[in-house]
Amino acid sequence: MEETNRQKKIGSVLQNDLANVLQNMLREAGQMGIIISVSKVSTTTDLSIAKVYVSVFPADKAEAIVAELNKVKPKIKHQIAQLTKNQLRKMPDLSFYNDDSLEYIEKIDNAVKGEDNPLKNPDLLPKRKKS
Repeated sequence: MEETNRQKKIGSVLQNDLANVLQNMLREAGQMGIIISVSKVSTTTDLSIAKVYVSVFPADKAEAIVAELNKVKPKIKHQIAQLTKNQLRKMPDLSFYNDDSLEYIEKIDNAVKGEDNPLKNPDLLPKRKKS
């Protein structure tokens, strides 16, 4: 089912504010050399839940960062609610997920450039997870 205009608008507001809040949290925690970008925010039709997809660089720290974000959800939700209090009546609950699409694209590029051709042998690339 396609997102409504309201869902898209709220998703983009949350995406911009979340990116700023997450970067500030990293800076305050003293985590240098880690980049977090919010690649997508999708909300349910009743606007009660927001799925936040984040890309983390370097990718080997992604699972730990996403787990930590899910632990400090209440703090993040409070900061976002303060920023969006004039735009949203009710702040949706946040759930963070790792967006590994860039890694998947990189694996495809490396496989195509290499000697092993995934078109001839599709078992070389892992199956894509549905999210």
